[in-house]
Amino acid sequence: MKKSLLALAVLGAFAGAAQAQSSVTIYGIVDTGVVYQSKVATGGGNTGSKFSLNSGVVQGSRIGFKGVEDLGGGLSAVFNLEAGFNNDTGGLQGSDAATSSNLFRRKSVVGLAGGFGTVLLGRQTDFADTISAYTSVADFGGWTGNVGHNLDRLEGTRTNNSISYTTNNLSGFTGNLIYGFGETAGKTSAGQSFGAGVKYDNGPLGLGLNYYQSKANGTAFSSDTALIPSSSTTASVNTLDGTAGNTAYKGWNLVGSYQFGPARVYANWSRVKQDLNTQANLTAVGVGPLDTVTNRTLARANKADVYEIGTAYSLSPSLKLLAAVEHTRAQFDGVSGKGKLTQYNIGTDYWLSKRTDLYAFLAYTKGTDMVNTGVSDSTGVDGNQAAVAVGIRHKF
Repeated sequence: MKKSLLALAVLGAFAGAAQAQSSVTIYGIVDTGVVYQSKVATGGGNTGSKFSLNSGVVQGSRIGFKGVEDLGGGLSAVFNLEAGFNNDTGGLQGSDAATSSNLFRRKSVVGLAGGFGTVLLGRQTDFADTISAYTSVADFGGWTGNVGHNLDRLEGTRTNNSISYTTNNLSGFTGNLIYGFGETAGKTSAGQSFGAGVKYDNGPLGLGLNYYQSKANGTAFSSDTALIPSSSTTASVNTLDGTAGNTAYKGWNLVGSYQFGPARVYANWSRVKQDLNTQANLTAVGVGPLDTVTNRTLARANKADVYEIGTAYSLSPSLKLLAAVEHTRAQFDGVSGKGKLTQYNIGTDYWLSKRTDLYAFLAYTKGTDMVNTGVSDSTGVDGNQAAVAVGIRHKF
């Protein structure tokens, strides 16, 4: 009897040790707000006001699972699965039929971490997502996306079939490489993508530099509104009909942030080139000559520069005042001159606890010689739009 009790105690000790060496965490965000927009396109060149209940005003609503297992010798196995959902409808998050049915469309990775850094395989965002902490994305989230961040991908590009390597922190520096396999037989470059980034953290100073490139997969034109033509990136892509393997998208991001006491100030610049957005390709898919403002959209820009400045001022540990300005200059094949988009934002963020906050945003967006993409919904024409959001976000 004593031997049996001893054996059970030993087994219990080993089980406890094994359990202590591995862990799984369930986490998530539920973010929902009431949004008002003026001059939303209603069809036929007309516009009207719109009230809506939007999920993910600041951050996309999500639920995730992440875990780590200690393999010994400083080596760990890691995984992360993250599903997005629309809190206003309860449905899976996705901008088109291809992604709305993907359970873990936000992230699905497994890999190893240790003294050498971290290697991850699966569907994951590139390093732009990491350095976005130095931009308006940290405070306004998706509220500032349509004027340029959705084009310069400051929240990262979800890349299918990818492998990434991230260094550990080296005297403030962290680097990253990512490669997405096109997985096309006989044409390695079709749908291929790759990127490289680095960030530097030193007390109040944060700097980041990132590059991302994707290549055409050769599929037909997609009518969705996303921007990056490559099957290896997020499935929400604008796959203009081009030769498989030709460069479709190239983007540079340079960002910086500095904390002056209670105030964080930041600025960034991005250069985007979409090489497949040519007159010939657009005509081939029935778009026609780009000689009217209604055809000048960011998705069809062959080159764009996106600029941003902003600040976040902490009146108290719980209350922040926010302000940011984004300005995009875009050019189009077959059109003289550049289109311009500018968005002015002010807001406040009040934390009721460490996990729950209330936010209120106000934005004014103006388009010149191109379509005004609006804060959430396009106006369909150039001109201006005002938008207001009031919402709640809970993290668990």
